[in-house]
Amino acid sequence: MARQTKTVPKFASEAQERAYWESHDSTEHLDWSKAKSVTLPNLKPTTKTISLRLPQHLLDSIKSAANARDVPYQSLIKVWLQEKLHSH
Repeated sequence: MARQTKTVPKFASEAQERAYWESHDSTEHLDWSKAKSVTLPNLKPTTKTISLRLPQHLLDSIKSAANARDVPYQSLIKVWLQEKLHSH
């Protein structure tokens, strides 16, 4: 027999909805056994701007390496950081 689920309330704001879900169990409203996996191919990861101070010679070397690969130097830095994180 299927389990009865509660109706999801209407929220006046995202903050109100966030507060609700922080204090309520979603299984009261959804039957997760019927959930299906989805792919969202057009989502872009959120980025945050940071300030990073590098010695000029290091930045010049990075820019030179990026130029040799025909990629923006900031993109190359991100690739290298990601590779380093995955190697550990």
